[in-house]
Amino acid sequence: MTISYIGYRTLQQKISVSGAEIILENIALETLEGRLREIVVATERQNQEVRRLPDVQGTYIMAGKKNEIISVADLNAHLSEKVGRQIFAKVPGVFVYDMDGSGNQLNIATRGLDPHRSWEYNVRQNGIMTNSDMYGYPASHYSVPMEAVQRVEMVRGTAALQYGAQFGGMVNYIIKEPDTTKKIGFESLSSLGSFGLFSTYNAIGGKLDKWSYHAYFQKRVSDGYRDGAASESEAQYGMLQYQVNKNITLKAELGRSTYLFRIPGPLTDSMFYENPRQATRQRSYFNPDIYLPSFTFDWKIGANTHLNFITSAVLGTRSSVQFIGFANTLDAIDPATNAYKPRQVDIDRFNSYTSELRLTHNYQIGKLKNTVSTGVRYINNNLHRRQQGQGTTGFDYNIDIISDWGRNLHYKTQNVAFFAENLLYITSKLAFIPGVRMESGITKMEGYIRYYEEDKVPLEIEHMFPLLGANVQYKINDKNRVYAGWSQAYRPVIFADVIPPTALDVTDPNLEDAFGYNAEAGINGSVWNGALHYDLGIFQIQYNNRIGSLILEDSNGDAYVFKTNVGDSRTRGVEAYAEVKPLQLLSFYPENWNLSFFTSTSYFDAEYLKGSAVVNGENRDITGNRLETVPRWMSRNGLQFWAGPFSAVLQYSYVDKSFSDALNTVQPTANGGAGIVPAYSLWDVNASVRIAQRYTVRLSVNNLTDEQYFTKRPSGYPGPGVWSSDGRSMVLTFGVKL
Repeated sequence: MTISYIGYRTLQQKISVSGAEIILENIALETLEGRLREIVVATERQNQEVRRLPDVQGTYIMAGKKNEIISVADLNAHLSEKVGRQIFAKVPGVFVYDMDGSGNQLNIATRGLDPHRSWEYNVRQNGIMTNSDMYGYPASHYSVPMEAVQRVEMVRGTAALQYGAQFGGMVNYIIKEPDTTKKIGFESLSSLGSFGLFSTYNAIGGKLDKWSYHAYFQKRVSDGYRDGAASESEAQYGMLQYQVNKNITLKAELGRSTYLFRIPGPLTDSMFYENPRQATRQRSYFNPDIYLPSFTFDWKIGANTHLNFITSAVLGTRSSVQFIGFANTLDAIDPATNAYKPRQVDIDRFNSYTSELRLTHNYQIGKLKNTVSTGVRYINNNLHRRQQGQGTTGFDYNIDIISDWGRNLHYKTQNVAFFAENLLYITSKLAFIPGVRMESGITKMEGYIRYYEEDKVPLEIEHMFPLLGANVQYKINDKNRVYAGWSQAYRPVIFADVIPPTALDVTDPNLEDAFGYNAEAGINGSVWNGALHYDLGIFQIQYNNRIGSLILEDSNGDAYVFKTNVGDSRTRGVEAYAEVKPLQLLSFYPENWNLSFFTSTSYFDAEYLKGSAVVNGENRDITGNRLETVPRWMSRNGLQFWAGPFSAVLQYSYVDKSFSDALNTVQPTANGGAGIVPAYSLWDVNASVRIAQRYTVRLSVNNLTDEQYFTKRPSGYPGPGVWSSDGRSMVLTFGVKL
């Protein structure tokens, strides 16, 4: 007989038994003296393929939905400036809008949606909403540093029932967790690169008894690729968690992000091709400063019931001082005053509060375990919008005004949403997931607009709509599945749409809510013992009453931006990802060596099913026109190699041409506001080496061939026209983890 137990000396004792004899023995094990030997378990970290969320993730049901997990902490990529084409390299169909090239924001979209500040997505950090004001101004100005992110969870539009009414779906940035084996741990990443880049990220964390903590500080400065640009950003975060017992967790978090960006101004096409680095502005600035406090109560009530409650806020400001005008409107000294013209000052103050209670419960039907997820979300926002203030004539960042505001408004929103989904297994492999969401709310406007007649401005906008959806999933085996889904989506008219933001903007008084649906189907998984990972999917988005902007001219020949319902659109497409590791197909290959090839390619057929636009007093039919800012082809492809502590990736990205407006203007306008966005191809190289398991050195060469390109012609901020993306840059990063 052998008896062993951790911390005690193993006992071996011989016992003789004869016939039906019963033997009773009292046995005491001897305690081991001294310490147990330390055992170190080590493995080589490798560039990971895209993974999928489980059928149930916390209090969310993910079965039957297209989703991806991007392990950012393991990426061989340039993180300090948030190079989106590298971060989302293996997620097909992600359009990356290089708004400023400084790494201040990630502006992404999928399936032909608007990438501006990712506002077609419900953007979260650790499950906490970061959108500034969902029904006033849904942009996400909060920007987490990528060095702080462990992984990104992306769920496409059929998950809208669980997260909100958005067509896009959800993006969740998960912050790194503390090393709970230590009382205090430390990580630092510092980058030095082209165009005056210096970035530093420093974090501490650990565990003391039932308490765990994590905090970081990040700072980045850059002169920028454009001559007139400059950027300075900071981010801080603190987390304190208390484990009451094995079932109850309390967590408090506070995040902050801020940056000051000097805007170099839009270009015309002729300016871009003459010198893409030149600036048309030197007196324009943009400065968001956002705080994200939250408290989470997580309770595993029993083996089958899980309750999660989060209350959070988005607090802070976005301020700008700009000389407003098209690219061919020069910011020059006025001969009449012998000074520059006053700049326009805009200040938004966000007071957005959200509480979300979610509950999942497992129940049995026969031998099959099913899950129901339900909950309620309450939003109370007060967006204080002060705009069109007459600012100073100087060059510095100064948001003082010398006269009253052109408009001084409060958008006050109250919204309640109820949602429920049921993961119902028909067989052990086949699941059906129906869902419902009900949104009800109202936004009231208070204040004044000096240049509008009162009867032309609505004082209330109501939101009331039910959303239905259903998904189905069939598991071929443990590693492969087939999925499909359909879900309604909604994009309500908000005051940010109704009230023109600048003197260049005019809003259609008959603007209506946009609505439609997402539909998708696909197959994903891995075969050949993990040598091939794949995800092949098709989708369709129906987007009715699409809200868009047209660059038009008035009777005097002056250009303006007209916001209206441009029509009904439909986007169909294919999203394909495949990654193969050929060495794993061999019976023998060098230990800790590997090689992989990947492609992440999408094809979008996006067009207007109906619609019209008024041009020079005439109705112009846009039925059959291509959807703006939707390239037909996007493809990112890579070769990855790693051997022990060394790894490298060579990536090629291609983005097809696209139109900038619903009129499908081909010949660029004189002001650069409309025209074709040409196709472009980019090469990136990232190589890193780990030293003594604690240190990392990475060299990044971005846009290796120095391609001169731009990704979009914005109609709003930062100004209509051509915005040059960054040319070739080199960045050296040094990291240490203790």
